[in-house]
Amino acid sequence: MKTAIVTDSNCGISKKEAEALHIFIVPMPVCIQDTFYYEGIDLNHKTFLKHLADHEKIHTSQPSPADLMSAWENVFAKGFDELLYIPMSSGLSGSCHTACQMAKEYPGKVSVADVRRISVTQRHAVLDALQLVEQGMEASDIKTKLEKNALHSIIFVGVDNLDYLKRGGRITPTAAAMASVLNIKPLLIIGGNKIDAYEKVRGRKNCEKRLLEAMHKKVDSFKSQGYEVRLGIAGSFLDEKDLNAWVEMAKKVFPDDDLLYDPLTCSISSHVGPNAFGMGASIRIAHS
Repeated sequence: MKTAIVTDSNCGISKKEAEALHIFIVPMPVCIQDTFYYEGIDLNHKTFLKHLADHEKIHTSQPSPADLMSAWENVFAKGFDELLYIPMSSGLSGSCHTACQMAKEYPGKVSVADVRRISVTQRHAVLDALQLVEQGMEASDIKTKLEKNALHSIIFVGVDNLDYLKRGGRITPTAAAMASVLNIKPLLIIGGNKIDAYEKVRGRKNCEKRLLEAMHKKVDSFKSQGYEVRLGIAGSFLDEKDLNAWVEMAKKVFPDDDLLYDPLTCSISSHVGPNAFGMGASIRIAHS
């Protein structure tokens, strides 16, 4: 049985890296000023952030059924017998539900795993799936293992500019104005099916430190239970110097871990805005 792993661009894996990993990426559509683009195809992260910083009219969407079917048919045309599709969390988008409905048209050939993740932890689920394929496991069994491990992950994101949370209705205009005056930076947590406020911190540097403290505590908790942990760094930086500073700061806190940086995807960046910073951790599935 030849099994393919397919995911969407919310995992942060680039087209070039996907080719190296021998996986397939379904690009997420993004509408900018009434024109649709596809993440990773005709819209890169740097360009998207510029549109975002210019406060242009933007909304993200899910792949259309036609786009999804085309992607799956392309996989089968390459000689694969079955595929496992790993979309972003069902709690953050309707794309997982759409995929599950469409999979009924491919009985025994398409399995959809709701890993309840996005960004770096969705990447981790893809890497776990690849490992299980290499072990000879079939798509339906990999789906079961991924979903069992789904909630063993966490993402923290620090927000630099509250205007984007205000625009998305996640914070009131009054609260945003007050936070701006007081230099309050919200620290968000993404786990399972939703994005929640974790803490409010005075100043960006303090927020960065608090994020790393919270992540270190969570990682220690995982490791104390005997689990092996995957870690990832993320951000929506406009300036590469800020990006490098965030990466170096994280590496000082986690010197013994392999830290890979991924840009925050369009779906997240559209809510948290430019210059957000984040980090994710998840338990490796082989040890769950």
